Amino acid sequence: MNDGAAAAGSRQATASRRDPRVPRVIAIDGPAAAGKTTVGRQTGCHLGYPFLDTGAIYRAMTWTALHRGEDLSDEDALSELAASISIDIGPPTSGSIEPCTIFVDGEDVTRHLRQPEVEAAVSLVSRVAGVREALLRVQRELAGRNSVVMAGRDIGTVVLPQADLKVYLDASVEERARRRFAELSALGMDLTEEGVLRDLRRRDRIDSERSASPLRPADGAAVINTDGLTLEEVVQRVLELVEGSA
Repeated sequence: MNDGAAAAGSRQATASRRDPRVPRVIAIDGPAAAGKTTVGRQTGCHLGYPFLDTGAIYRAMTWTALHRGEDLSDEDALSELAASISIDIGPPTSGSIEPCTIFVDGEDVTRHLRQPEVEAAVSLVSRVAGVREALLRVQRELAGRNSVVMAGRDIGTVVLPQADLKVYLDASVEERARRRFAELSALGMDLTEEGVLRDLRRRDRIDSERSASPLRPADGAAVINTDGLTLEEVVQRVLELVEGSA
């Protein structure tokens, strides 16, 4: 995947040889702003696993569609685009909030992933069955290279249903809006917490009602409600689940 991820995978491979019961693939799902990326990245650091936020892949696809002037209501065009582009990942760049660098057809598009127009359109693009089918192959290929912590909305249900450990992070929409507003405000974006709350409610509705892999906890997933918990407390609960699986 990259030098850092390869080194992490090597460290974990050594650990797995000591205890083959250690989960090799960890799936973390949940709604927008539930903390999947931050928790997944920290969990990967603790375990020496590479971390992949699949939401970044859908954001990259969304930005590409917008950048190329695709009609977001044309599902056939979006599906064809998703099947035609090449998506790859690399180590994160210094100072980036993203856990990895995303390349589309060799171009680094990471800096575009949090643009407001991408935020507004990503759920519309990701609900298209042809888009999900094309990007599913990308995600499985990337996950198949190493032991991995992978976060998204359908990792345990669709992408990696045989994951060794499945976790579903949840939180109230109000708490998630507060977190997302703080995150985006720190990037200098001009928005309001009320606007972020409206957008999250809209995205929750789209994600849970879409016909292609709707958002829900996977069978056998450990559900963690993160309201009132610190990042460290949530990561510790995930690590306890890892230890309990071994």
